[in-house]
Amino acid sequence: MQQHRRYLMCRPEHFTVTYSINPWMEPAKPTDTAKAVAQWQTLYDTYLSLGHEVELIDPIPGLPDMVYTANGGFVIDGVAYGARFRFPERAPEGPAFMEWFGAQGFDVVDPVEVNEGEGDFLLVGDTILAGTGFRSTGDSHRELRDVFGKEVVSLTLTDPRFYHLDTAISVLDPVEGPGGVERANIAYLPGAFDAESRRVLAERYPDAIQVADADGAVFGLNSASDGRNVIISPRATGFEAQLRERGYTPIMIDLSELLLGGGGIKCCTLELRGAGS
Repeated sequence: MQQHRRYLMCRPEHFTVTYSINPWMEPAKPTDTAKAVAQWQTLYDTYLSLGHEVELIDPIPGLPDMVYTANGGFVIDGVAYGARFRFPERAPEGPAFMEWFGAQGFDVVDPVEVNEGEGDFLLVGDTILAGTGFRSTGDSHRELRDVFGKEVVSLTLTDPRFYHLDTAISVLDPVEGPGGVERANIAYLPGAFDAESRRVLAERYPDAIQVADADGAVFGLNSASDGRNVIISPRATGFEAQLRERGYTPIMIDLSELLLGGGGIKCCTLELRGAGS
């Protein structure tokens, strides 16, 4: 069932790779900013064609990773919990996003703990899945619980290729289904997590799609779903077949240039839930 979405994106006008803070980033490898912008534009246009709203934050020179807006905060019911980045290269992004949230009428919560927003926090039904291991700290999970008053389930990432939770889990179903019935379907990459996290995921989501490493390795799970349409990497062919088997409509968008910075479709997409102008 398709549901309307409102997203925040940032045009990658300053995208390049000049430092390395994840295994995907190789500064010696050339990047093509014009190609990154063109690929990003296709994603932006696709959201609009599906009937979703897209807000834009202005890119800032010297912050090439601002295109990955998912890391800029976490928004539920008009409350924007800001990001506090682990690496100094991205630290200035946190205040820039919080300033945007405030200007748009969101209630902004300034973070104390290190967290990288919706990169590590995923709303599944009325529960927040929260990742740790590489970026967001476990203390940020407590802070998240205090801010939103929701159940927070901590999951530990162990593979450095999948350093944010949104690279290893995709939330497929809408928060609420027909008649107010909660649906909580996800897809995930088991090998990205420690044994306890795999146990928790298997117990909570027995019907989840378990994705092969080959599809995870091309950022197949770094996807965006409106409950019916799931936008994924065209290289995640196994995941595409699994989605079709479940009745979803995969839409293939190539963000290969932005993958050079360690980001994909979901990284470029922050969901704005609730109020704000």
